[in-house]
Amino acid sequence: MSRYRTGVSSSYNDGPEPRDSTPLTKERAGLVLLYAPNFEQLSPAYVFVSPELTIGRDASNLICVPEQAVSREHARIYARDTRWMLQDLGSRNGTMVDGSYITEVELEPNHEIRVGDAMFKFVDTGAEKCVAYRIDGSVAGDRRAKLFTDLVGGAQMDQIAADIERIAPTELSAVVLGETGTGKEVVARGIHRFSGRKGTFQAINCAAIPHNLLESELFGYRRGAFSGADRDKPGLIKLADNGTLFLDEIGDMPLDAQAKLLRVLQSREVFPLGATTPELVDIRVVCATHRDLYQYVKEGKFRGDLLARLNEHVVRLPPLRERKEDIFLLAKSFCTRYGRPDMQFSFSFLVALFHYDWPFNVRELESCIKRGVALTDSIELDTMHLPDAISEHMKGYGDRPRVSLPSQLPAAPYEGHSGGAGPGGTPTAPPPRRGPPTEEELRMLLERHKGNIAAVGRELGKERMQVHRWLKRYEIDLALYRSE
Repeated sequence: MSRYRTGVSSSYNDGPEPRDSTPLTKERAGLVLLYAPNFEQLSPAYVFVSPELTIGRDASNLICVPEQAVSREHARIYARDTRWMLQDLGSRNGTMVDGSYITEVELEPNHEIRVGDAMFKFVDTGAEKCVAYRIDGSVAGDRRAKLFTDLVGGAQMDQIAADIERIAPTELSAVVLGETGTGKEVVARGIHRFSGRKGTFQAINCAAIPHNLLESELFGYRRGAFSGADRDKPGLIKLADNGTLFLDEIGDMPLDAQAKLLRVLQSREVFPLGATTPELVDIRVVCATHRDLYQYVKEGKFRGDLLARLNEHVVRLPPLRERKEDIFLLAKSFCTRYGRPDMQFSFSFLVALFHYDWPFNVRELESCIKRGVALTDSIELDTMHLPDAISEHMKGYGDRPRVSLPSQLPAAPYEGHSGGAGPGGTPTAPPPRRGPPTEEELRMLLERHKGNIAAVGRELGKERMQVHRWLKRYEIDLALYRSE
């Protein structure tokens, strides 16, 4: 019997039975399974319903991981005030967090935890929503989304897909927010597909077209409107009549074009360049951006009245680093897409996928799998098939020294560090910072490195994922520090 009083809730069909009858009246913290070789024997998520629990191979642990690489009592999770702590219990193979061995550490959202060959992530809220969704795509019960299946993933993506099905038949304009590669156009096409509108889907990237050409692309022009206009050309707005117009990266649209777009949305009329009479149009607008449009409004870079007109419904797509429980399913689906549904993955290959931060999100993961499939004739992808960026990121994984709880270490004031030199002039990495930077310090670093997360992480001696956690904690918009 475990020497610690434990409490976890799990309700998957074949998963562990709940040992605490406490009702889940609010969103709770817990562990979400990323991968284990025997994942079918584990619950997709473990919800914390009491202040202490243990992880281990023995069945008396509330998180039982039945494999030889896991000690009988491997690690302990317990509450300290409002925080959740993870403590290694002297396990044979150690406990890892974000690729480093730990003795004891305070858990933060999306911390990647490895116990033996089982990998989890910590969530501080909403763990109960993930209990029904296995990493292979199977679900206990019915998915919320019945029709829109293009968003591959578990609980988060199912909820987003269900919301899209709900708003698609309405006339609501929508703003899709998300980083590069998160699937914003996939969402826009889904809204159009389930809208019932008989017209076409027209898309334009406002950041990819020179400002002086954007208006003619959107509004069209009449013959003779300018030098070289030797024929009439309908704009994308007219081509989207009775359909959907998708404006990607609308935050980069110039202000004069914003004013004309607002007039189109208000009057349902479009004036091509050089025209003397308007043309009636019936369009549904979906736009996307990685910018903070509200901040842009404050800075005078975006019209507030246009934002009010467009912002009737918001779809927020999480970056891949915040939904790593979907990586295994996404990787399998990409193998199928590129003609290798039988493809398997070595454990080391999967560890690398989970440890990497995916700055370009699902698009980057797709490229990784597509490349691997093209480079091998075998039925398994291994570390030799990883892109250089991921291989480089994995250097030092697991061989860093054990770290102690930050609160047990002497406080160290922040000092900028641009790298030093060891014996013989060998460059050395900056020592890991022994506590989080203040918001002011983090903003200063972002300013210095022009929003380069990797550079900020190197200076702080931290992983990119940790820097992203601090950005989220301080509600800092990274786009404000990146060069235009």
